[in-house]
Amino acid sequence: MVATTDSMKDVIMRLRRVAGQIEGLTRMIEREEECSQIITQFQAAKAALDNTFSLVLHRNLKGCMSQGDSESVEQILKLISKQ
Repeated sequence: MVATTDSMKDVIMRLRRVAGQIEGLTRMIEREEECSQIITQFQAAKAALDNTFSLVLHRNLKGCMSQGDSESVEQILKLISKQ
């Protein structure tokens, strides 16, 4: 098993927070809470996940570019262009 690097610990913490938000969102839907509150929670969870994705993407591109790994950069660009 690969040890978690310090640079990824914050990503894992962010993802756990997002997971907690999703669990809370599920409970809100189950309790049939107000639609506007559910939408607000959806937006918050989506923003947190988008921000985490951007952080991971930035780190990976920065790492590949600093190593001159153009093949990995191309692969990453292909992946994100599919969105």
